[in-house]
Amino acid sequence: MNLIVAASGGVAALKTPTLIRRLEEAGHKVRVAATEAAFHFITPLSLAVAAGSEVFDQASWFKADGQAKHIDLARWADALIVSPATADALASAAQARADDVISALCISGIPKIIWVPAMNTAMWQHPLVQKNVETLKTIGHAFLGPVSGNLAAKGEAAGIGRMLEPEEIVAALPSLFKSQDLSGKHVLVSAGPTREYLDPVRFISNPSSGKMGYAMAEAALARGAKVTLITGPSALTPPVSANTQKVETALDMLEALKGSFASCDILVMTAAVADWRAKHVATEKQPKMGEEQTLELIRTPDILSTLKPLRSKQIMVGFAMETDKGVERAADKASRKGLDFICLNYPTQEGTSFGGDDNQITVVKPNGDSEKLARMSKRAIADIILDKALALKQS
Repeated sequence: MNLIVAASGGVAALKTPTLIRRLEEAGHKVRVAATEAAFHFITPLSLAVAAGSEVFDQASWFKADGQAKHIDLARWADALIVSPATADALASAAQARADDVISALCISGIPKIIWVPAMNTAMWQHPLVQKNVETLKTIGHAFLGPVSGNLAAKGEAAGIGRMLEPEEIVAALPSLFKSQDLSGKHVLVSAGPTREYLDPVRFISNPSSGKMGYAMAEAALARGAKVTLITGPSALTPPVSANTQKVETALDMLEALKGSFASCDILVMTAAVADWRAKHVATEKQPKMGEEQTLELIRTPDILSTLKPLRSKQIMVGFAMETDKGVERAADKASRKGLDFICLNYPTQEGTSFGGDDNQITVVKPNGDSEKLARMSKRAIADIILDKALALKQS
């Protein structure tokens, strides 16, 4: 896409060059604009170097060259991203003042305008600021953030108003351009591993990174769904707009899923849930004892089998990891657990191991019918899974 990144006058403008670079790394063409106030925090040179082109600012806007530069730039762009967006920038745009480059661009015909607010909590929550936000939303402008976190002012308590990080903005961007075919639907996703503790510092787990589940959540959000993400321990940053609940054990995950299952339309169970847990969990760290030690294990709850009797309208999708007789075993699992289909993958297959960005799945139905997909990114697979689940939902 052709994107204009515009910085207004807030300290978060320090992040604008990084945002430009991350957008370019994602394959977008980027040009940059900035208000005069932005130059209190960032230099024109740093923005120009990041974008590889001249900054559209007050000085270049009024060059005596006969060009309407804001109109020319607007015709080139698919979207304008105002990052950071200050209270002043929002007010100028809401009132169509066109007295700076950002508010002028906002009324110059750019198809999509996206605001990434950054300001003090009191300012963001002020009724006049919120009135301007609602005015802009009413005419189709989109907002990413703000989020809760540490604010710029020294000694200021953490609160809502912090700008999204550049990487989060890039990740959230596709959701603003996707077909909203899941609007009004609630998608429930489980992700990551679980941990079954032996004592306070040791546990049984697996190498699941959570990438498949987080990709599912991102894909569903991009298509307009309300998303609840139940995640085991993961180093990944959850999608900003998801209702994320962090859990550790299989029992924790079951309880969290039960809490949202009744209201969901689609359940996608990607989590790698531990099959076994310690029969007795020690309350103190256990010392080493000899060369061998025997653990007494019992089964963890079977989450899908527990949810099956509670099912009403939900489409249920599972994942199966096998190394032998995959389709046969996956079909049996789908049948026993009441799944509409199950996604079979092989952890020993090249390029599809735990923690990777790609996967290759075979979609297996309870009757044994199967469809093997090509190796692709987990994000692309997520959209295929949602396509199939939505088709079943609408049938």
